[in-house]
Amino acid sequence: MSQWRGYDAGKKITGLKRHGWVDTLGLILIVMVLTAEQQDRDGARVVLTKMRDRLPRLKKIWADGGYAGKLVDWVKDLCGWVLEIVKRSDTAQGFEVIPHRWMVERTLGWLNRARRLSKDYERLPASAEAMVYLAMMPLMAKRLAKQQTCFT
Repeated sequence: MSQWRGYDAGKKITGLKRHGWVDTLGLILIVMVLTAEQQDRDGARVVLTKMRDRLPRLKKIWADGGYAGKLVDWVKDLCGWVLEIVKRSDTAQGFEVIPHRWMVERTLGWLNRARRLSKDYERLPASAEAMVYLAMMPLMAKRLAKQQTCFT
């Protein structure tokens, strides 16, 4: 096994994990690919540290339950942002749209349309990150072009 691949015992996967940060439209702001053995909270610290200076007006972040715990206080202390954990209700059965969380899920669905991202073909985290950005380029360009025509 390569040094770039890890094993996540909780999800029972070997390989890489994508940590993505999207805006309210579902467009990728940043993606980091780390080995699967790293916990979601540890990956989030790397991403948030990288984004801290890039988004000075940011006030609130929504995340799923994998990012709960000490990370909420860490984000508040280090970045001054509010990290709100969006959890699924205990009574939910089957598929249910969860407010705010569907934005990321929608983006992951878009990414899975790209054949190269449907499986874990990449060996290095840097090439896996590049493939995510390449897969998002056509969608982002189309959306930005629509916004340009609306205001002109």
